[in-house]
Amino acid sequence: MTTSMGSADWDRRYAGRELLWTARPNRFLVAETEALAPGRALDLACGEGRNAVWLAERGWRVTAVDFSGVALAKGRELAAARGVAVDWVRADLLEHRPEPYGFDLVAILYLQLTAPERRTVLRRAADAVAPGGTLVLVAHDSSNLDHGCGGPQSPSVLYTPADVAADLDGSGLALERADVVERPVEGEGVALDALVRARRPAP
Repeated sequence: MTTSMGSADWDRRYAGRELLWTARPNRFLVAETEALAPGRALDLACGEGRNAVWLAERGWRVTAVDFSGVALAKGRELAAARGVAVDWVRADLLEHRPEPYGFDLVAILYLQLTAPERRTVLRRAADAVAPGGTLVLVAHDSSNLDHGCGGPQSPSVLYTPADVAADLDGSGLALERADVVERPVEGEGVALDALVRARRPAP
């Protein structure tokens, strides 16, 4: 989800009957979390819920947050079709405060914000990670603008793994991975994404 647009803009973009994206979960989220034992998960900027539903199918108790009511309605439909339960929450992440230390997994995928907004959301997301829990972030990397394909075309909402690492400094999370990864896009080429995984040490 790119929030250079407001919630009404995203409602209009999500308004078609078909899913704007795909029902398949993000490949990087799958790779980074499929070995984790299910617990409580928080999906921030969940969009139409494909990742939240996939986590729920794997036994996670999922809270999914987005500011588009249209997207959340489609997420509810997807969850019902798959026979899983997800707690859907409509909220603006710039105002939303997740439960501190409440989640074993916090996922943030393609939330493209300006640097001050990103820092606000990431610090609250980090605070929501429980002891022993994991934070996974995937975003359109800054290098994608010149060397990749697709994604936002405004440099102000693009960022790097190093930017995320700096945002998380002092959060109590230990950085486990901070890489630029390639994501093939059918018919377009290869997109470049920032992938960050961090963990709060267990007590």
